[in-house]
This record gives sequence, C-alpha cells and structure tokens, in this order.
Amino acid sequence: MNYSQPNHRKPDLAKCAQAAAAILLLQVNLAFAVEPVAPPPATPAPAFQQTPVPDSAPAKARSAQIPFNEMLRPSRNPINAYRGASVAPPSLANSLRLDSLVRDGKLYLSLHNAIDLALENNLDLVIARYNIPIAQMDILRTQAGGSVRGVNTGVVSGTPGGAGVAFGGGAGAGAGGTTGGAGGAGAGASGLVTSTLGTGTSVSTYDPYIQAQTYVDHLTQLLPNQTLYGIPVIHENTFLGNFTYQEAFPTGGSLQVAWNNERQTTNSPNINLNPVLTSYVQVYMQQQLLAGFGFGPNLRYLRIAKTNQKVSDIAFRAQVISTVTQICDLYWDLVSAYDDEQVQERSVAFATETLNTSRKQLELQAIPEMDVLKAEAEVANRQQDLTVSRTNLELQELYMKNAITRSLDNPILQEMPVVPVDHIGNPVQAISEPVQDMIADALKNRTELQESSLVLQNSELSRKTARNALLPALSVYGFYAGTGYGGTANPLNNTGTNAPGGFGGTVENALNYSSPEYQVGLQLSVPLRNRIAKADQYRTELEYRQSQVYLEELKKRIRIEVRNASYALEQGSSRVDAARKARDLAQKTLDIMQKEQKLGVGSNQQTLSSEHDLALAESALVTAETAYEKARIEVRRATGSILEEYGISIADAKAGVVEADHSQ
Repeated sequence: MNYSQPNHRKPDLAKCAQAAAAILLLQVNLAFAVEPVAPPPATPAPAFQQTPVPDSAPAKARSAQIPFNEMLRPSRNPINAYRGASVAPPSLANSLRLDSLVRDGKLYLSLHNAIDLALENNLDLVIARYNIPIAQMDILRTQAGGSVRGVNTGVVSGTPGGAGVAFGGGAGAGAGGTTGGAGGAGAGASGLVTSTLGTGTSVSTYDPYIQAQTYVDHLTQLLPNQTLYGIPVIHENTFLGNFTYQEAFPTGGSLQVAWNNERQTTNSPNINLNPVLTSYVQVYMQQQLLAGFGFGPNLRYLRIAKTNQKVSDIAFRAQVISTVTQICDLYWDLVSAYDDEQVQERSVAFATETLNTSRKQLELQAIPEMDVLKAEAEVANRQQDLTVSRTNLELQELYMKNAITRSLDNPILQEMPVVPVDHIGNPVQAISEPVQDMIADALKNRTELQESSLVLQNSELSRKTARNALLPALSVYGFYAGTGYGGTANPLNNTGTNAPGGFGGTVENALNYSSPEYQVGLQLSVPLRNRIAKADQYRTELEYRQSQVYLEELKKRIRIEVRNASYALEQGSSRVDAARKARDLAQKTLDIMQKEQKLGVGSNQQTLSSEHDLALAESALVTAETAYEKARIEVRRATGSILEEYGISIADAKAGVVEADHSQ
C-alpha cells in the first residue's frame, strides 16, 4: 500500500530529531558549566608572614574582604539563573596592619591597634560575617515563595582568653528557623518555643515556570474488527508538543496557560484527514477568597526574612561588641602580665644584688653565714615567681596574637614578643553618670532587646497568618479553552472536509472562538472540627505571650547587669586607691630600711623583706588596676556603648578593613 511508506519513515525522522536534541542539550550543558576563575597575581605578604593565600581566591579576597552581595547583583544573562555561584575561599593572610606594628622583632601594640587588628583578622568575626549574606539568601528565597530557613543569632566564641562574655538573643537556628507546620523539636533559644514561626496556609512559588513535553510515537496493532478502521492492521504515527506556563501571585491567585498540539497519521481509509492536526489552548485563573487570601499570608515568609535580616545585622553588632570586649580584656590581661613580669624582674635583681652584698660581707665576716643562705633562698623563690610571671606573660601574648590574627602558622610570629604600649597609670575615677541614665542607655542600646523585639514582630505576624489558616478554603476560578482541528484530506476517503489544511489554520481555529469552552465556578473545602489548624493557632498565641514575658525578663536582667557593673566599677576604684596607698607605704618603708642599712642600723634581711613587701604591693596594684579596667569595660558593654567608646564602625567590621588609623 502506497500510503504506508511515508508513515514508516517517521521513526527515522524521529531518531534524527532526538539526535539533534541531544547535541543541543550538550551545548547547553557546556554553556551552563561554571567557568573556572583564573588565578590573579599574588599580593606580596609581610616579611614575617608565610601563610599562603589560596591561588583560586580573587584579587580582592587577598587584600580586602569581597562584598558578600557581589553574587546577588542581577544579571542580564538568562543562563546565569541556572549556573551555580561559587564563594571565594576565605583569605587566611593577616592584614598588612600587623606588619606595620613590628619593630626590632617585637610587636608593639596599643589597645586601639589590638581592636583594629581584631576587626580585620579575628576569626570569630570572619565566621559571623557569613551570617549576613546567609540572611540575604533567605530574602532571595522567600521572594520566590520559598520558606524561611532562619538566621543565626548567637555569638561565636571560639577565641580563647579574656572574660569570655557570651550574650545575645540566643544561639542556634535563630529567628524564623522553623517554618509553618514543619513541627520539629519545638525548642527555641533561652527556653522559648518558636516552632510556629511562619505557620499558615501553603505558599506557592512565585517564580513562573514552563513545562514542555514532546514525543514521537509509532503504533502497529492487529485489529480483530475492521468495521471502525477498515483495515486488519493499523499503523499510527503521533507527534505531540505540549507547553504549559504557570505562575502564582502574592494575592493568593494563580494563572495557568496550556497549549497542546498533536499531529497524527494513519493508514486507515475511514479517517477523513491524514494527517490529523489538533491544537488546544486553555487559560485557567484561580483566586483564594478566605484562607490564603491577600498579601499577609502569602508574603509572610518574605516579611519574616526581612525581619531576620535586621536580626542578623543586630546579631553581627552583638558579635562585634563581644569580640571588642574580649580584646579589651585580653589587652589588660596582657598589660597586667607584662607589668607583673617587670615587677618580678626588679625583685629578682634586688634580691641578687642583696645576695652579692651579703657574700662580700661574709668574706669580711661582717654577717653570719645564715644570712647568706637566707638571701640565696630568697633569690631562688623570686626566680620561681619570675618564671611563673614570664610563662603567664607568654600565654597572654599567645592569646592576644591568636585573637588579632587569621593565621599563627609562622614560627616567627608564634615566638614574637608582644609589648603593650598603653598602661593604666591615670587616676581612676568613679562613675559620675546616674545609674538610671545608664539603665536607660542599656535598654535603648542592648542588642538582646533589639533582637527580641524583632522576633516578637515575627511572632505577631504568625498569629495573624495562623488565624487566616483557620478559615475554610474558598476559591473562585475560571477558564477559557479553544480547540482547533485541521489536516489534509485523506485520498482514500471521499467524504470531504472543510478543515484547514495546515497547522497555522488549526491554531487559528483554536484562538478565534470557533470552538470555545469557558467555565466559572467556586470551590469550597471545609475541614470538619479543624483541630490541627486550631491547635496551631492557639499555639502561636501561647508562644507570642511567652515571648512577651521573656522580653520583660530580659529588661529586668539588663537592669541588674548595669547596676552590678556599676557596683563592680565603684569597688574596683576603691581597690585601686587602697592598693596604691599600700604600694606607696611599702615604698616608703623600703626607703627607710635602705637608709638605716646605710647607717649600719638595719640588716640586709630587713631591707630584702621590705623590698619583697613592695613587690607584693606592686603586683596587687597591677591586679587591682586590671580589675578596674575590666570593670570599666563591663560598664560600657552593659550599657551597650562600648563601640562608641572606641570609635568602632560597624561598616568597617563588616568589610573587615578598618579605615581609621590608630597607630599614632
């Protein structure tokens, strides 16, 4: 039969089409592949730094932190939506500021220098910086209708040393970490339950998408009855091409456009068209009227994500406050260890000088040998104290270098002494600011209160969306559809036809209202008893009230912290005054004993004992002054003003590059 030959060639054409499609997909995959980053020229490192910078890191990553929103810039290339984005490896090279503070093999460090180096190099801050773009990714995700993954509100405390103050709204998943209906453990930070944050009706994806399906099909079938097709064996070749466009809207509505096309050939003489062309177009729209209606329920994830971004910024500020507080404590611990080591060195030198004098006097038989033995024992004891003091100083130096660097792999840097430039020395002053003013500043500045207030806003939003989810699901919908038929008249069938012969005419018939179908209707879904939604709604109320109580408790705790810090500073000032008086008295006693010894009235042992009392008094004064400085820092931390105290810019902390120069 002549009509069967062209039909049997269709599978060969289909294979050619499939091969062409495979080649096209291969080219697309090659285009979508992530392009490798060419290694830039190396930036010269400081002389004592030997830590290699990863070759794959971009040039900016070697000197300054790359802005994390670099990858968020919109691209005009549509292919970029399907390409993976890579984050540059972190730079482990210490900032150039560190090299500028090295002189004669020693690191000379002021308090401001230590703070600036920590803002540039401290790894706790480096880790915390990543939370900022993570929060931005939540916004990008929720703009497309995705659920909230949450942000971290805790303080990273991996740097050893210092007071180790840990504070903040909480640690872990953070605000909005649990999405509506997800369940989970249900435990939040600080004893709060936050499992219903974001609860409500389901949210559709707002990124439109296209679905396409095409295939070529061949069918050969023995027919037990020839009445319908008029032949014993039927051969059918079908080519199908269907396309669907779908998009959801924040109002709770959606749109779907479908376009289905089919071309079919057969060897049956009873079919009046061969090939038969079919085109079907449908536009379907739907809008929720009760549950899931409006921007509130459908944009809740985006609103939570934007609030969480504010929480993330505040949490980063809390991280900066924590790190600066720790650096200040570390610095004054270093000063204390350095000054104490100086005191012990003077004490050993004095004891050694006394021992040498005693030995000369023994040779002249002016003193008994027992006095020399006592002097030797005193030298040994003071050398032991000096050893303890030196090792403590080395430990504090190591703590400080670890806190202000990104890498300590270089042996030269590991062994480099750190010389503190700032010393206390100034008269201490008690707090002149009224405590009530300090408490007011703390209630305004403390990051914990700011975070808790924002989290409370998320809880308030969840209350509203949970109430909306209680309503029945009622939607209005409507669609319009048109169908077009066409094809070429079958030469084996003489019945005739008025169908268009080409595909264009078939599509035109589908769109010209010649064969329309339209429908408008309502869909109602009413859950009986509605216990799940009711339980979730009431749980949001409980969690909201719990968060309110926690906020008040936090305010009470901050008031106590401020008063406690104020008391500690007042006590520290009194201790310093007492320690200075004791040091001055010990100095006068030593001066008197030295004069008496020159006049031949006093003995070496009495003078040595007086000098030992002076060394103890000086060590006690160093301890008291250090405690006072730490108490003053705690007051600034408790009132939330420590960043302003040292002129620290959050923008510099985020960038990892301090613009101000405190080296002078």
